[in-house]
Amino acid sequence: MTQNGLHHVTAIAGPARRNAAFYTETLGLRLVKKTVNFDDPGTYHFYFGDELGRPGSILTFFPWEHAAPGRLGIGETQETVFRVPEGALGFWTHRFVDKGVEHGTIEHRFGTSALPFRDPDGTRLALVGVPGAADEAAWTTGEIGSDVAIRGMEGVSLLLKDVAPTAAILTDVFGFRPAGSEGSTHRFVTESGPYGTVIDLRGVGEFLPARMGAGSVHHIAFRAGSDAEQAAMVARLGANHRIRTTEQKDRNYFRSVYFREPGGVLFEIATDDPGFAVDEAAATLGSTLKLPPQYEPARAEIERVLPELA
Repeated sequence: MTQNGLHHVTAIAGPARRNAAFYTETLGLRLVKKTVNFDDPGTYHFYFGDELGRPGSILTFFPWEHAAPGRLGIGETQETVFRVPEGALGFWTHRFVDKGVEHGTIEHRFGTSALPFRDPDGTRLALVGVPGAADEAAWTTGEIGSDVAIRGMEGVSLLLKDVAPTAAILTDVFGFRPAGSEGSTHRFVTESGPYGTVIDLRGVGEFLPARMGAGSVHHIAFRAGSDAEQAAMVARLGANHRIRTTEQKDRNYFRSVYFREPGGVLFEIATDDPGFAVDEAAATLGSTLKLPPQYEPARAEIERVLPELA
């Protein structure tokens, strides 16, 4: 059975300049790719992550300037969790106070400490202190050193009516295994890490359905090491769960299929290759606007309508 963690998480934001500033300046992530929404080229698509945009480090956004706020509900990602060195949460608590970031108090979850917070659009996020994370590579800034910097994603939590059908997909198709529960939250993990190896399923029964908008997670993507691995997962979805995916879509930096899992969350399966250095050097990732070939003839018009970032 193939074991695959998260590839990326994609969310919806409001103003592009505010979104980019928060994730690069406040959180210290790298903008590894600046492109457009392939289905709406008048809108940016930002990819934030580690130095190389490794699978499992990437949080992406579609920033619409006037997006209405979303509403958390069943069938949605409740929280995206980043990993930091075990002793870094004190630094981040002080930084959030200094920067005016909405945040909670440190919580204990499954034997680790976590600091929940929100971005300017209300996206639910957390930092979790992970033993050994200090030894992992880090993208740093002048204000955020390697001893405290974010090391990619730990995982996500999903808000669901019923945990069991989604759990079946995680274990049978993506190779996760159960790792205990706390209250209504059931944890599933994979050893394919270090990034994106934890999925928490929170079963809440009848509740308001999610409404997409600023602050909402649009979809989560799982890794496939190759087209063949992706095809095998698609076949297993059909044979064992009677779920059909979309046709494969070329996203320039990975190839994807999509499906709605039984709990209502939009899942993607994305290949690891070719990666974000396919159209610009690793040293200059995210420095210029990259367009898919079909939009290059319209570059001047696209650049005219996109919001200024500086």
